Amino acid sequence: MLSPAPTAVSRQPATLKFIGGDTDELPGLDQRLAKALLRRIEAKEFVFAEGDPATHLYQVETGAVALYKVLCDGRRQVLGFAYPGDFIGLGAQDEHVVNAQAIKPTRLRCLPLSALSQIARQDPRLGFRLYEALASELAATRELLLTTGQRSACERLVAFLLALSRRNARKGQDPLAFDLPMTRTDIADFLGLTIETVSRTFTKLRTLGLIELPHASRVRLLDIERLKSMEGNEADAA
Repeated sequence: MLSPAPTAVSRQPATLKFIGGDTDELPGLDQRLAKALLRRIEAKEFVFAEGDPATHLYQVETGAVALYKVLCDGRRQVLGFAYPGDFIGLGAQDEHVVNAQAIKPTRLRCLPLSALSQIARQDPRLGFRLYEALASELAATRELLLTTGQRSACERLVAFLLALSRRNARKGQDPLAFDLPMTRTDIADFLGLTIETVSRTFTKLRTLGLIELPHASRVRLLDIERLKSMEGNEADAA
């Protein structure tokens, strides 16, 4: 069950929609982003809200951002998270159809979409890279549908942790230990579970000796091979 949408501490008019991607995957952006406006926002501040005009591309430099929709009954469905190196804003049309809200103090690089168009005209490779980034977002959306529609609670949480592990591996970071910048409520709203179920499932994985929780925002994977076997088959967790 999804939780009611939270009340924001501050809402600032902003821009752009989520797409995962790294600077080195988008040629021609590095120098532009280095000169781009730097924006700092606190936890719960909006990068942009649904209905805001789309005018910029953002890259998360530090911190993390949750992207979510508020359903007609007031509940919140988290659609994804943007971490350092990720872009939010690619694929936006005239206005945003999701909310982007910082889940911890966050620093962003802001690049006008008009500048992005200029880069694309100068470097044809950028168009293909943007297509790849959009394809990655579509694949992530399909994975979320599978996770929330077909997997058990344990499978959902395991899939979530393994996705973070794979991300760390791609970044050349430790795939077995990482921070969770989001709250248990954020995770619950992403996985389509209650916060109580998320907490019980973390406890279950720890009791099974599969993870360690040095503190609430830190996870260490102790048996990644068994976790992979559980990703689509909770029977292995019994």
